[in-house]
Amino acid sequence: MKRFLTSVAVLAILAVMPVKAQIEFGVKGGLNYPNMKFSYDNIVNKSNVGWFVGPTLKGSIPVGILGIGGDIGAFYDVRRTKTEYNDVEETTIKQQSIIIPLNVRLNIGLGEKFGVYVATGPQIGFNLGDRDYNIFGSHSDEAKENIKSTFQLKKSQFSWNVGLGVTLLKHLEIGATYCIGIGKTGELKDMTEQEIRDAPKQKSWVFSAAYYF
Repeated sequence: MKRFLTSVAVLAILAVMPVKAQIEFGVKGGLNYPNMKFSYDNIVNKSNVGWFVGPTLKGSIPVGILGIGGDIGAFYDVRRTKTEYNDVEETTIKQQSIIIPLNVRLNIGLGEKFGVYVATGPQIGFNLGDRDYNIFGSHSDEAKENIKSTFQLKKSQFSWNVGLGVTLLKHLEIGATYCIGIGKTGELKDMTEQEIRDAPKQKSWVFSAAYYF
């Protein structure tokens, strides 16, 4: 009977204890390596280095050495994708976006000042401004304008993130994320008929560093 009453008392105390969620605000930035795959064999993609920076917010509920929570951010993102046509002409597509990732996180504490985490979740991006092409080679001005009109970046993009990283000294995080494009990045049209011939999806590796205050 005493054990039963003791157990009931312990459960009652745990039930009324407030859950202390840890909320932290920070700044994150890093590099991205985009890859936009076209189905045309004569268009070869070459990934260029891009970058991003912006505010981020994370929260977690501690459960022993674990922390279950999530993070969200709003980043200014710049990426460039270089393509080659028939191994001769080069086109660089510069894409500027505001990206908003929303991840579910599992944090594992391995001491007072060190831990690891895994995260996954959706991301949406909104294009800013006009697309910017740098076209090299023997194209005439008219041909260059035609090339620009053949590929149209979408106004928004949807993707899914899978990442992991480490937490150092409680405030610093270093991570790597693989971003899988679910929605199409743009539409490639036939230069003469203007029919949609391809709708590539962009994938990218992202390497980041964040500082939380």
